[in-house]
Amino acid sequence: MPHSKTYLNVPYAEKDTAKSLGAKWDAAKKKWYAPENLDISLFSKWNSASASVPANKSKTPSKSKRSTSNNITYAKDKSFVAYNGELPPWD
Repeated sequence: MPHSKTYLNVPYAEKDTAKSLGAKWDAAKKKWYAPENLDISLFSKWNSASASVPANKSKTPSKSKRSTSNNITYAKDKSFVAYNGELPPWD
């Protein structure tokens, strides 16, 4: 398949590391990818196919920990958009 891309789940904090290994940014899909000419094993940490939630990070809060999911903070500025750390803060 010509021009195949392997999309990666690269957190924003690790984008420079992925870029230094040769990953490219797809602006249309807003995702990092490994070009076909590179060894995909370099990107195994971020490989979309093998990405999963780590065992110690469960979706449900632990009973022993206090859940803060009921606390909601509203921005005073209506144009404010929260940054969650997963996607780049630009469009």
